[in-house]
Amino acid sequence: MTTKRMTVSQALLEFLANQWTVDGDIRERTIPGMFGIFGHGNVAGVGQALKQHSVEQPGVLPYHQARNEQAMVHQAVGYARMRRRRATYACAASVGPGATNMLTGAALATTNRLPVLLLPSDTFATRVADPVLQQLEQPHDIGISVNDAFRPLSKFFDRVQRPEQLFSIALAAMRVLTDPAETGAVTIALPEDVQAEALDVPIEFLQPREWHIRRPLPEAGPLARAVESIRGARRPFLIAGGGVLYSGAESALREFVEATGIPVGTTQAGGGSLSWNHPQYLGGVGATGTTAANRLAAEADVVLGFGTRYSDFTTASRTVFHDPGVRFVNVNVTGFDAYKHGSRLPVIADARETLTALIEALAGHAVDPAYAERIAREKAEWDAAADAALAPDDAPRPAQARIIGAVQRVSEPTDVVVQAAGSLPGDLHKLWRVRDPLGYHVEYAYSTMGYEIPGGLGVRRAAPDRDVIVLIGDGSYLMLHTELVTAVAERLKIIVVLIQNHGFASIGHLSETVGSGRYGTRYRFLDETHGFDAGDVLPVDLAANARSYGIDVVEIAPGTDALDRLSDAVAAAKASETSTLIHIESDPLQYAPDGEGWWDVPVAQVSTLDSTQRARREYERQRAAQRPLLG
Repeated sequence: MTTKRMTVSQALLEFLANQWTVDGDIRERTIPGMFGIFGHGNVAGVGQALKQHSVEQPGVLPYHQARNEQAMVHQAVGYARMRRRRATYACAASVGPGATNMLTGAALATTNRLPVLLLPSDTFATRVADPVLQQLEQPHDIGISVNDAFRPLSKFFDRVQRPEQLFSIALAAMRVLTDPAETGAVTIALPEDVQAEALDVPIEFLQPREWHIRRPLPEAGPLARAVESIRGARRPFLIAGGGVLYSGAESALREFVEATGIPVGTTQAGGGSLSWNHPQYLGGVGATGTTAANRLAAEADVVLGFGTRYSDFTTASRTVFHDPGVRFVNVNVTGFDAYKHGSRLPVIADARETLTALIEALAGHAVDPAYAERIAREKAEWDAAADAALAPDDAPRPAQARIIGAVQRVSEPTDVVVQAAGSLPGDLHKLWRVRDPLGYHVEYAYSTMGYEIPGGLGVRRAAPDRDVIVLIGDGSYLMLHTELVTAVAERLKIIVVLIQNHGFASIGHLSETVGSGRYGTRYRFLDETHGFDAGDVLPVDLAANARSYGIDVVEIAPGTDALDRLSDAVAAAKASETSTLIHIESDPLQYAPDGEGWWDVPVAQVSTLDSTQRARREYERQRAAQRPLLG
């Protein structure tokens, strides 16, 4: 057998550079590059290997800096989602805190079913130097390291204790990264001594290898039961989740609903499955959904779920479906999600393949004309409400919904809006009018504050021909704004619209609904109550902070023409070749239209506060509509 003498790190990088994902007629590098922050543990291993690879094969596996280990994982996830899970980045970190900084990113990736390859450094496998700097010691199990915290957050975890283990571990990792039913965070822990050890690597291990994305067909029995349920339904309703986009099923979905007339509501991950103005599209469904989608979902007797994991926001904490006999046809590549909440009609298959089969099996079938009229009426009513919410006014500090409208008016269909946390995901789910399948990028499975800027950079890497518009509140901005330095360093253009709420606006509103009166959610000077309620507003200048990183900054001062100036600033930013941050003050007490959804956030059962007692009574009233299972 022909071999090549290499270190473990050199062999791993050479292996990664030769992995290819194949999805139909699309073939692309599974790992097109690597993020890394170096320290003891990886500077002499992965760091040296990257340097050597850049000299010997420049551009094949390019290295990218990050300012925070969590942020580089978010960049990889943003890239993976934009590439429909066909490709992602590897992320290398040093021993200890560098490694554990990636834990939040790992949880986000796995929760969202998005692939990312994590390479945290680990302490000496040989233990010749023991304990080393930043090593965790547990007297009951000396073999535990901080990297074991990745185990419950990863879809695959292993540790290369000996050089010879690399071959089987790397191949197993690739299998999980490229499997739609299994993908998520894939973690290979690399002890710092093993990273630099040499071994004889079979040339075959280093040759190009293809990983074909599985698109399982629906089995005859489950498909026939699904067809029977749809034919017998009087009020069918379809939920399009992220799986629709990851399988490239948006065209098949459009053909299916145009043929049958079945209305569609989307999850956050499914935004873009249909254009906002399609007659069958009723908008987001669930806790942050529209009245149109939620009213039709409430009356549905058959719900078709495509590629959704039915989170509590999608089901409005199991209160959105009111029909006592409602049945659920759950189409998903994973059995875990297909059987969610006791569904009796799971179809474990690819979304696109199943929609294609249903189009043929349901030829000539369509909803009742009266139901079609109801769909059109509800859509028109919601569109009118959204028009009013998005329309400009002359408030000096505009409502968030009107800020969204000002940005939308100068955006293009192929622009990508990026968001993750706070009140913006709910408002965008209701109001952002998506015109392109990949134009809506809201990370809401883990809803991680700080995802927005690094996630937006990942989107831009994946789609350099699109403008990326990051909408972010001041609370999320303060979490991971340092990745603006990455945008400057790599000349990656993104447009950041920073909405200044002077606090945690979303949790402030939630705090009111549970009877806590916005306690601890305002950015104020400390007061005697330690609730930060009575102190003056902090004199923090986030625009100056962004300007210090070297990007262009536009400040929209409060005034009656603030929205016009915002639209002008976004248009100018689109015309620019560099990143721009636009800072605007909002009125966080003005809310988007209510979509008649609910979210289960328990309220204290007993309290001396009248506000909490009132909130508890309302909570019990809403909870009475919950179903124990979907069925």
